[in-house]
Amino acid sequence: MFKARVDMVSVPVVVRDSRGRIIGNFTKENFQVFDRGKPQEIVRFTVEKSGEQAAKAAKTVDTLPSEGGEAAAKAPDVPERFVAYMFDDMHLKFPDLVRARDAVGRQLATLPKTDRAAIYTTSGQNNVDFTDDVEKLQADLLLLRNRSISGGGAVNPCPDISYYMADLMINHNDPTVTSLAAQETMACLGLPDLKTAASYAQGAAQQALAVGEQESHVTLTVFTDIVRHMAAMPGQRIVVLVSPGFFSPDEYQPDKNEIINRAIRASVVINSLDARGLWTDPGLDASQAGKYTVQYQTAKANYDRLNEQINSDVLAEMAYGTGGSFFENNNDLDAGVKQLAAVPEYYYVLAFAPQNLKLDGSFHSLKVNVKSNPPMSLNITARKGYYAPKKASNAAETAKEEIEESVFSRDELSDLPVELHTQYFKSSEKDATIAIVCRMDPRRIQFKKTDGRNVNNLTVVSAVFDHNGNFVSAIQKTVELKMRDETMAKLMTAGVITIKTNFSVQPGSYMIRLVVRDSEGQLMSALNGAVAIQ
Repeated sequence: MFKARVDMVSVPVVVRDSRGRIIGNFTKENFQVFDRGKPQEIVRFTVEKSGEQAAKAAKTVDTLPSEGGEAAAKAPDVPERFVAYMFDDMHLKFPDLVRARDAVGRQLATLPKTDRAAIYTTSGQNNVDFTDDVEKLQADLLLLRNRSISGGGAVNPCPDISYYMADLMINHNDPTVTSLAAQETMACLGLPDLKTAASYAQGAAQQALAVGEQESHVTLTVFTDIVRHMAAMPGQRIVVLVSPGFFSPDEYQPDKNEIINRAIRASVVINSLDARGLWTDPGLDASQAGKYTVQYQTAKANYDRLNEQINSDVLAEMAYGTGGSFFENNNDLDAGVKQLAAVPEYYYVLAFAPQNLKLDGSFHSLKVNVKSNPPMSLNITARKGYYAPKKASNAAETAKEEIEESVFSRDELSDLPVELHTQYFKSSEKDATIAIVCRMDPRRIQFKKTDGRNVNNLTVVSAVFDHNGNFVSAIQKTVELKMRDETMAKLMTAGVITIKTNFSVQPGSYMIRLVVRDSEGQLMSALNGAVAIQ
């Protein structure tokens, strides 16, 4: 048995053929995982099919209370995927925002029963947390607008100085950019000389720099908070970043690393949508012809082109850094949103235990290869890497991290012989009780002999989530087994340990999560359940 699961790395993988169709019939032998180029042994392999969790979870219900002689057999409403649409309303121009907003609205109209969606904005306004209420989500979309600190900017700003150019002028003293800004300022404002124009341009650059720094800082801070919140959702987690991109100088690299690090640790996939659509080269803008010299237009177009490319870099960085996809340079935003929020019919989860892992917090790049027979062209979407821990955890810290991570997951583990059963009853129209029953076979767990007793401690966590995946409550129980041989013999004859936990709830659909970890084998089981109380 593999121990110290805190060091196990899980790698979700989606495999498509050359036509974009999901392939779900591969086995463990088809896959290879490389950590920094070194092949790894896949110690756990599962194939997940969309929609199966609800059916499997419903089977945990032991009793279905009846009213009037008819069984209340309503199927539990269990979410499996959580898709957060993050609109970068601080950088999106209104026309681009409207097109992206409408595309998301059409996608939400087909929201699967096993999905929950949320809408977040970088400005923090008009947010809607995870829900299956499509009307509420679509109503919120209509309220979105540009909320940049500068108020959206002028239609034809004079001078037109981007955050990227302002950074070159102020922080890097770039003489070429400073000269271009002065030339533009003198021409568009009709100033008498370059000296006056340069002074005016410098002031405009200072303002553009301050606004740009603030908007980028706020955007990345909000992004971090959203990823942190996503980690508490019990299922597949996807962020669809809807943005034109934005400039993020080197000093923001730690912030971007923090987002990617958190996303990787929480199995959050970031998919990016460049809401500008088909990108037009600034050098082809005919509206500028005749206003400036050819030399000026050529030089300015080069900087504008670099600005556009650099802005989109952050979208690619977030997507590829978390195993996501980047949809860019395409006006079919409906196709982009559909692709980025699509439910993969099948996906694989590969897990390996890194050997001789150094506790240095460094990034480990991952690569997944798929071998097929006969050979075929495949498109593989997989986690791009993980961060090594910075320090060794003691036993208590390890157990706590493992259990907390597993409670907010939907992955099932079966290292321990555990069964999950759920029961429920209504005491009134507004009050009900859910009983989560854990049954465990003691004959298949390890015991340590200490002072003449057979010892093992079991940590049992039972958790309840509502039908939108929001955390309701959790109860942790510790079962300390310190048995003499005769007591242990009786337990082995009975062949079962039962732990029951009750939760007071209101009628409705609930997701159940049971996590059990033992202290001696450091093994864990995690199971899903669901109940629907009418």
